[in-house]
Amino acid sequence: MDSASARPQPVHMADSPPCPPCPPGAPGAPGVYEFFAGGGMVRAGLGEGWRCRFANDIDPAKAAAYRANWGDGELRLGDIGALTPADLPGTAELMWGSFPCQDLSLAGAGAGLAGARSGTFHTFWNLARGLAAEGREPAIVAIENVCGALTSRGGRDFDALCAAWADAGYLFGALVINADRFLPQSRPRLFVIGVRGDVAVDPALLAHGPEAPFHPPSLVRAAARLPRETAKRMVWWRLPVPAAAPPGLADLIEADGAALPWHSDEQTRRLLGLMSPVNQAKVEAARAAGGRRVGALYRRTRRTPDGGKAQRAEVRFDLAGCLRTPGGGSSRQTLLIVDEGRVRSRLMSAREMARLMGLPDSYRLPASHSAACHLAGDGVAVPVVRHLARHLFEPLVAGREVALRAA
Repeated sequence: MDSASARPQPVHMADSPPCPPCPPGAPGAPGVYEFFAGGGMVRAGLGEGWRCRFANDIDPAKAAAYRANWGDGELRLGDIGALTPADLPGTAELMWGSFPCQDLSLAGAGAGLAGARSGTFHTFWNLARGLAAEGREPAIVAIENVCGALTSRGGRDFDALCAAWADAGYLFGALVINADRFLPQSRPRLFVIGVRGDVAVDPALLAHGPEAPFHPPSLVRAAARLPRETAKRMVWWRLPVPAAAPPGLADLIEADGAALPWHSDEQTRRLLGLMSPVNQAKVEAARAAGGRRVGALYRRTRRTPDGGKAQRAEVRFDLAGCLRTPGGGSSRQTLLIVDEGRVRSRLMSAREMARLMGLPDSYRLPASHSAACHLAGDGVAVPVVRHLARHLFEPLVAGREVALRAA
């Protein structure tokens, strides 16, 4: 997403069950403009009740996956900076942007919205302003990014994000939603969702103040720092907690290692040797329990008692850590399978990563393991989008339609 000079390359799709292009949505369905679209996970989450009017991404591999699953009609491959409002057809009720997170991430260089990649938010917002100048501003504008956006550059980036909606006359609210409410993956993300000032908002969608769990203390602190004029336009969206428990990690794991080879006994022993006593105790407890236990193992750099740094392996048997793009060894998650006392390990397969993002097995992934993992690690958890659509976007659109009929 962050290279304006990317050129399309041949991308082969994995041999998965055929998935014909999904229907674009009924002509009367609410429309969406989807930016930084990746493989179309926002589209998957919105569902067939929405109609994609336009989608854009700069990454050829992701675009190939998008087309393999959704067809070629709405996607424009290329730099968002080359787009103008004239490229966006008609009108859309929702404009979504999952802009790059690298400059906002705690693991990044800290450039924030001034960085070349995360700074594409400004390009996204310029398109929204251009639509407004033509009388085509979307009823809802939503973004998704890492929670580092709350504190990046001392909070100035969150101020700038919120000011964009406020200055355009939108009411806006922010939510922090962790995908672990829906899936066995820890993936907290910040969502800022604004609604045009002339849209009637059902009071049932608004809380009187920050409510757990989607308004954590980090968000409340960031909101308290907003300038007064910006804060006047902020609301607290009320979002219900999902009623159903998420599936377990073991429920999403392919039998017998899928297409990836098991590590050798020596490789597994080496991983176990990187564990702290606390994590080694988790493995021993799984051995003692008998049966089959599935854990997600990932490597972290931790400080040692003498002030140095050392690589450590950490394991969880309840859920996976946050999936990331495979930029290095530490970002490639490993599965640790304890079966009747025997411990084996292997990399997590692309299909397993896709399941951890909420994608169905009919979703066609790139044949390249690296490309498929990059697609999943850069995406938006599908059931989180569905939850937002059901409990916020669709009620807001319904309220707008009622207001239009009354006008």
